[in-house]
Amino acid sequence: MNWKIILRSLKNRDMQKRLLIVFGLIVAFRFMSHIPVPIAEPSKLKSIIDTVIGSSDFGGFLNLMSGGALSQLSIVLVGMSPFITASVITQLLTKAIPKLEELHKDGESGRRKINQWTRIISVPLAVIQSVAIIYILRQSVLAGSTAGTVTTTPTEWIVAVTAMTAGSILLMWLGELITEQGIGNGISLIIFAGIISQLPATLSTVIASLLDTTAGKLSVFGWFDLPVSPTAFWVALVIGLLSLFILYFLVKINEAQRIITINYAKRVAGNTSYGGIKSILPVKLIAAGVIPVIFAVAFLSLPAFAGQVLKATNNPSYTQLSADLIKWFQAPNAQSFASGDLGVFIYPAAYFLLVILFTYFYTGIVFNSNEIAENLQKQGGFIEGVRPGIQTEKYLGRTVNRLILFGSIALGFISVMPFIIEYVFVKLGLNAANLAIGGTGLLIVVTVGLETLRQVNSRALMVTYDDYK
Repeated sequence: MNWKIILRSLKNRDMQKRLLIVFGLIVAFRFMSHIPVPIAEPSKLKSIIDTVIGSSDFGGFLNLMSGGALSQLSIVLVGMSPFITASVITQLLTKAIPKLEELHKDGESGRRKINQWTRIISVPLAVIQSVAIIYILRQSVLAGSTAGTVTTTPTEWIVAVTAMTAGSILLMWLGELITEQGIGNGISLIIFAGIISQLPATLSTVIASLLDTTAGKLSVFGWFDLPVSPTAFWVALVIGLLSLFILYFLVKINEAQRIITINYAKRVAGNTSYGGIKSILPVKLIAAGVIPVIFAVAFLSLPAFAGQVLKATNNPSYTQLSADLIKWFQAPNAQSFASGDLGVFIYPAAYFLLVILFTYFYTGIVFNSNEIAENLQKQGGFIEGVRPGIQTEKYLGRTVNRLILFGSIALGFISVMPFIIEYVFVKLGLNAANLAIGGTGLLIVVTVGLETLRQVNSRALMVTYDDYK
């Protein structure tokens, strides 16, 4: 990362304009997250959310991913999950249906059509998710929960669903506007901004759970006493050191890449010769970035959310199924680990496998070995010792698969590391609540931050190119 070039690029008007647009769009998102859903007595309905969803780790996790929109009963409560789900659906269909794959290879026009279909699919998904959330709230009202006297008409529920759907679509539009500026992925940056806004509260909760002063005070060299028990001090120290190690390891695997040397054949046209030079093709260890983690989190939230919907129906036939879905597919906490139930390991295991699966899936989209091999052959480029064409495609595919194998396992391991640490602490009898929620948020923040800085650096090189002539 060349900070001198980045600082020099800030004097460029185009760079200033792009950064201001992205900053303004993120501010608009944060402003929207405080606009309440237009419904009767929102303060009492917010207490229902705290009771029905917010009381569990699943609710806290959703609140973290939505940037606090869940606790605020905001119009962007649904968030980016409909668009993420629609993106996965269209990308799967692109791989499965030959006509869509041909359309994807047509270039920018084909990709625009696929993106348009993704937006269209996002609308009914946003409606379904909004209806599900409102259904949970309405059943809680009818069940006589903490809201007690809340009286809401069907028309107001329809208005609330419409507002939440519109908020999700508006977020999708803001994300695409951010992506168009070329200094970051819009979806990732919106989720990044939401998590950053909630991290202080999450970290304060983690610190409060660690700093248990009931066990005494810690004496520092006999000079003064800290209002912290000795056990809590060592726990906090171990967590801090492990966090630094995980961050260091995460940065390293994000920056790691395999360099493939490309040779270009020398050609003579008249009195001028072309080619005869070498270039490099960098292949990142984790080409998919943080997208696999975001996709895995979005998919793992669906079973638990379905369990909440089934629970809200108050149907005895679904009681056991809803309880199992909520128990198995929510982030386990210290209490669930202490219970000794093997079901608490379903979420971390599914999380680990989904991160690996989505890393392979998304890398296959962003790194197309066939397309790269064809472009190299057209430009007269070749890899030393590898024949152009199909052999180059096989070589690139084999190289990328080996990199993904290690990279996906490393990313999955980092994703579940907070669960492992929390489990070990529980077995040792130490208090380490909410580490999993804070760990996932930090993982996304660090990965998105690195990727955004990389794109900012690339844009800075473009706008300062004339300075080196």
